[in-house]
Amino acid sequence: MKQDFDSKDYNDLTKANFSKIAYLLSVQGGDFYFQKVTPSLFVKRKTLVFGEVAELEQSQSRLVINALPDAVYIKAADTLIFKSLATISSIFTGIDQLYKEATNEEVATFLDEEFIELSNNYGLDKVSKPNRKRVGLAVATLEKMSVDDKTNMLSYIHDYCGEQKLKFDEKNHKFEISSDDELKLLLYGIEQRFYTTPFSQERRLANSVQALG
Repeated sequence: MKQDFDSKDYNDLTKANFSKIAYLLSVQGGDFYFQKVTPSLFVKRKTLVFGEVAELEQSQSRLVINALPDAVYIKAADTLIFKSLATISSIFTGIDQLYKEATNEEVATFLDEEFIELSNNYGLDKVSKPNRKRVGLAVATLEKMSVDDKTNMLSYIHDYCGEQKLKFDEKNHKFEISSDDELKLLLYGIEQRFYTTPFSQERRLANSVQALG
């Protein structure tokens, strides 16, 4: 983005790779517009198209373009604007690490979440700087979750971490957090960084959040 953009400098995407598209980029007036691509945006079905006449198209693979981009980079001002850090973190790898540290009040509010039970004298004063940044991202993610989403999130984290890494009280739906490493695992889970490889079925932790088809 620091150089002049010329589409001729890039190869055409092959049909075999269409389903692997992670995000879209549009250059307009020198500015860069980004949209994250998720599986739900891929549409393959019969479609009635209204042009000069109404036509029925057979199952064609289509990718939905949202009305608004997820991020815009204004080159002249060297400024990136966006609404959701969680959404663009898979486009701009590592941007979540640049997120501002949560304040003491924000961290205390997060630690007071109903699904967290502190132990071993772990508390606000022991939360590390990296985790304070992750708390800021986690809070933004939780704000968008419904009650059902949060319930599913707890099951997802428990399933990947297991009792040996993160104790979970299934009756009260609470994670026991006794160290900074345990808090980090919980925060990674909220960011949905745990995934399973499709062939070896090996469970892994992603360094950055990337939607998998």
